[in-house]
Amino acid sequence: MPNIFKNERSYVLGDPELALLGDRDKLAQWRHKGVGPAFYRLGRKIVYRGVDLNQWVEAQRVDPVRGAD
Repeated sequence: MPNIFKNERSYVLGDPELALLGDRDKLAQWRHKGVGPAFYRLGRKIVYRGVDLNQWVEAQRVDPVRGAD
């Protein structure tokens, strides 16, 4: 699968590309529950690496044929 996010880029809250995953509140809930993509907390700033976002997106892939058991 081609990457959705640029691997060499870092994304911060407010970047429009992150809207593909959810709004700020959804991302905050995932961080709190520990279920979303990997991130860095730099003081009060949250930073997502593109490579981490792409890995997380790929891990969310569902194959409907295999899921039909």
